[in-house]
Amino acid sequence: MVQAIVGSGTGIWDRNVVTGEIRYSPEWAELLGYRPDDLSNRIEDSYIRVHPDDLAYVQETLRAHFEGRSPSYEVEHRLLCKDGTYKWVLSRGRVIERDAAGQPLRMVGTTTDITSMRLLAEELRNSRDLIANLTNEIPGLVFQYRQAADGTACLTYASTRIADIYELVPQQVAATVAPLEGRIHPEDLDAYRTTRTASAADLAPWHCTFRVLLPIQGLRWRQIDAHPVRQEGGGILWHGLVVDVTEHKRVEQELKDLARIDHLTQLPNRRAFMERLDEAFQRIGRVAAGQGDPPAADDERDDRRAAVMMIDIDHFKIVNDTYGHAVGDAVIRHFAAVLRAILRVTDSAGRMGGEEFAVCLPGASLEQAEHFARRVRRTIAAGPAVVRGRVISFTVSIGISDMTARDLQTDDPLARADMALYSAKERGRNRVEIATGLTCGPQPLRRNRVAF
Repeated sequence: MVQAIVGSGTGIWDRNVVTGEIRYSPEWAELLGYRPDDLSNRIEDSYIRVHPDDLAYVQETLRAHFEGRSPSYEVEHRLLCKDGTYKWVLSRGRVIERDAAGQPLRMVGTTTDITSMRLLAEELRNSRDLIANLTNEIPGLVFQYRQAADGTACLTYASTRIADIYELVPQQVAATVAPLEGRIHPEDLDAYRTTRTASAADLAPWHCTFRVLLPIQGLRWRQIDAHPVRQEGGGILWHGLVVDVTEHKRVEQELKDLARIDHLTQLPNRRAFMERLDEAFQRIGRVAAGQGDPPAADDERDDRRAAVMMIDIDHFKIVNDTYGHAVGDAVIRHFAAVLRAILRVTDSAGRMGGEEFAVCLPGASLEQAEHFARRVRRTIAAGPAVVRGRVISFTVSIGISDMTARDLQTDDPLARADMALYSAKERGRNRVEIATGLTCGPQPLRRNRVAF
């Protein structure tokens, strides 16, 4: 036993509780840099070597064992060395003799140098605190996501920013990711899981942008980026970051809108209008192919058709030349506002360029489109543009065509409406022409129905 202790950094002590004497092995003295004869055998002197901050704790732990409240004495504390420094030690002991009344008579124990372990533990604790402090300052959730071979998953590490990203605390996801996935928008959950599964299968980076529904913040956008590592037993461990990309998504959408909106009128531009027109054309094709429901008997809307019109402000060059381009822009904005006020929710209009506009009325007949055109003309006549106190009266010419499954492409009805518009301008302007007998391509203009 003694041979095993030699060189182990452990010393033995033996205390007579009744007389207050304590004896130390040479290894115990050497532990603190003393020779055996440097140490007194009085227990009072042993307390002097205990660090003042640890003394009360040591004495209370010893008292608890003497009173039988603990099966043994065990405490980590600091002891003063001969050179004036302190060492961290682990003291263990036990009362081995008691009198008939249960009072302690003799106690033996060991003291082990644990300074290096304490320093290592402190370094690890400092490193952990440093990492936690750093990750908690990152504007996003730093996480470690562990998925076992059976598919169960949890976050073995989550920075405190999880409160911002998911409105959760780390403890809620330490055993399961169910609370986290419960925050993901139902329409995005499949994509979230699919990208994670693909990342696990190929050990490729996990990247996904998705929406969350949070109790306080409401609808927000999140982006996850993480790198996987395969674990023993078939599990996967990801280290990654989840950030808030709501503002980025908002700006992205604004840029998309700006690319599709005419800045002067705030109507869709030519590109955006043509996309809406193509949607109407595709819908007509689907209904004609039997992929949609036929209209009800009392429903004026018929998805087998649509009306398309081209509109041009008459003599607009004169307005610009007479009043200037600023007034001309005001007239264009005024007309766009008139158009927007008359449109139904399902209708769409766009500025095709200059003073030229286009309108699509899904489900409308030519007669309904003619009624719409007349309403536009009446509204303009009753409410001319007023710019800087000056009343600017103007008129418009309108060409109308129908769109049906007989058309080969989206541009066909628009081209017919444009030809009808040209005819209206040729016939004196401020009028509506319906291109019921117009065809596109090399065939000639045959017949128009005129609506004044």
